[in-house]
Amino acid sequence: MKDLVEYIAKSIVTSPDEVKVTEEEEDGRLVLLLEVAPDDKGKIIGRQGRVAQSIRALLRVAAVKRGTRANLEIV
Repeated sequence: MKDLVEYIAKSIVTSPDEVKVTEEEEDGRLVLLLEVAPDDKGKIIGRQGRVAQSIRALLRVAAVKRGTRANLEIV
């Protein structure tokens, strides 16, 4: 799932080298922390958070297929 989020983020931003995704386990659910360059943060969040919601929806689908729960936090 980390690879999925990283692939999507690198496709959107202008500085793909600065994309960093880390995984943490918290209360039995997987938490993915997405870090991007400050200039690219707006592109990842999108207008009214639509891009971030879409990434979270895709992550949720991938997590359900694996039988786990996952959450995305943009740092």
